Amino acid sequence: MFENLSQRLQDVFGKLTGKGRLSEADIDAAMREVRVALLEADVNFLVVKDFVARVRERALGTDVLRSMTPGQTVIKIVLDELTSLMGAGESKLAFSGRFPNVIMLVGLQGSGKTTAAAKLANLLRKQGRRPLMVACDVYRPAAIDQLESLGRELGIPVYRGVEGADPVDIAKAGVKAAVADMRDTVIVDTAGRLHVDETMMGEAALIRDAVRPDQVLMVIDAMTGQDAVTAATAFAERVDFDGVIVTKLDGDSRGGAALSVRAVTGKPIKFIGVGEKLDALEPFHPDRMAQRILGMGDMVSLIERAQSTVAAEDAAELEKKLRSSELTLDDFLQQLQQVRKMGSLKDVLGMIPGMGAAQRAQVANADVDEKALDRTQAIIQSMSAQERRKPALINGHRRVRIARGSGTSVQEVNRLLEQFAQMKKMMKQMGKMKGKGRGMPQMPF
Repeated sequence: MFENLSQRLQDVFGKLTGKGRLSEADIDAAMREVRVALLEADVNFLVVKDFVARVRERALGTDVLRSMTPGQTVIKIVLDELTSLMGAGESKLAFSGRFPNVIMLVGLQGSGKTTAAAKLANLLRKQGRRPLMVACDVYRPAAIDQLESLGRELGIPVYRGVEGADPVDIAKAGVKAAVADMRDTVIVDTAGRLHVDETMMGEAALIRDAVRPDQVLMVIDAMTGQDAVTAATAFAERVDFDGVIVTKLDGDSRGGAALSVRAVTGKPIKFIGVGEKLDALEPFHPDRMAQRILGMGDMVSLIERAQSTVAAEDAAELEKKLRSSELTLDDFLQQLQQVRKMGSLKDVLGMIPGMGAAQRAQVANADVDEKALDRTQAIIQSMSAQERRKPALINGHRRVRIARGSGTSVQEVNRLLEQFAQMKKMMKQMGKMKGKGRGMPQMPF
């Protein structure tokens, strides 16, 4: 996400950091480039105008012009203003003492609202809540079936109401069903339209008045740019939602909607969708997003992702095996699967701080072969349990069998085994150094 904007801004600031002193002309030139970069990222024109004016005013202060590192000071100003633009602090869901808490989702058709409902239910369940999803979109073909399918995949119940029932009645009955089943959270998936119209707004308002939700969240599609901001503005005036879920930020979107919606509507971004999987919904942290846009990485989010996929006991056991050089291909397969749960490799690599602009551009533009991970997994799963424990047993005939079973080539099997052997050798050397090793081996994928 934001790859083009990030690269453009880093290019601008690269010119500033190379100068020992900055003049007003230097700052004006940089602000012109920042303005163009934001507009090309589809950020709202008025938002860009206000943002650039604030940055310029602060950058022309004596602290910057007289600083020994004026370029770094300007970057700090831009970081602060970007964070403020997207909303200072984390915007968590506010749960009340009532039972159940009701969360209502609104938005245009095609924004990913139904999938967002399932992702939100999954996230809240991980936090210890017992959600129930209510399907109120009776107009879009198969919308209710889609929500039920997602519910079955997650093991989360869905209330659909009786055939032909009014959406308002379905919402009210869904809340009653949650009480009967001791579900403490209700997520109401309302109907959308291809464009904002009075009928949709009126129905959303009626459902809101009927179930009195604790939170109304609007789902917007980052791919639609300023159209999403326009729709959010209309909803804010008619339905008065509390926050935003921005979907599809992992796609090829320019990201302008995420940078504009907070400033235009005054409503905070609560969550962002960063993938198609049902666990690819994250709380939105403006400061972390601003750091990523400016090429500073996001180590905190990376650590949180790792902690959510790797249990502390498993990590300790793996470390013990690494130190004693007892790592097996079963262990490696487990680690590979956990890495996959963290998201796409490109996204994970983009969170690592300390990269230069050129390195980040290389990661952003890299054609990361996610299927290579699938091939590695298939190769290991085509081995017998004994072969995974003792790879030395895998002779030429076994390699042919494994290649056929995994749909790969013998050369790929050989490469995996060679890289795994190199990794074990390096781990053995690091173990002898009693934990004082200076690097980690390259993972064989």
